[in-house]
Amino acid sequence: MTRWYVAQTHAKGEHKALFNLNRQGFTAYLPQYRKRRRHARRTDWIKAPLFPRYIFVAFDPQRARWRSIGSTIGIAHLVCASDRPLALPDGVIDDIRAREAEDGLVDLAEPAPFEKGEAVRVTAGPLANLIGFFEEMTDSERVTVLLDMLGRPLRVRLRTEQVAAYA
Repeated sequence: MTRWYVAQTHAKGEHKALFNLNRQGFTAYLPQYRKRRRHARRTDWIKAPLFPRYIFVAFDPQRARWRSIGSTIGIAHLVCASDRPLALPDGVIDDIRAREAEDGLVDLAEPAPFEKGEAVRVTAGPLANLIGFFEEMTDSERVTVLLDMLGRPLRVRLRTEQVAAYA
């Protein structure tokens, strides 16, 4: 019976592994998401693996020559217990694919907890009880808040649970 299995890839070798597994006739899946990249004062969006250094492979261990996966270019090893590959629980890949948008990327974006410009209060940390304005939600589940400190606007990044609506 065909099931999904996990293979660990070499660093930054996910695409190479995907290409070579498909070339060998295996069905492989590399879920990706849109990631914000900042470099040299520029911000852009790139496709990035949802699970860095891992790729999913579908095969029937009774019929497929699955041991060849370990020697595939880009693959470090197949995740196994003893000498048998470990299958993923049923439905995991279906759940990931159900979250894919039309462009094939997995949608991780949670709706922003506040509207841009909405007044918020910092609830924890050294800035507790300061009032600011919500700017944006970042990709790492943090929010950017614009605070007024010493008469100057200051942008700070806080964990989402450190901020509450100000009434």
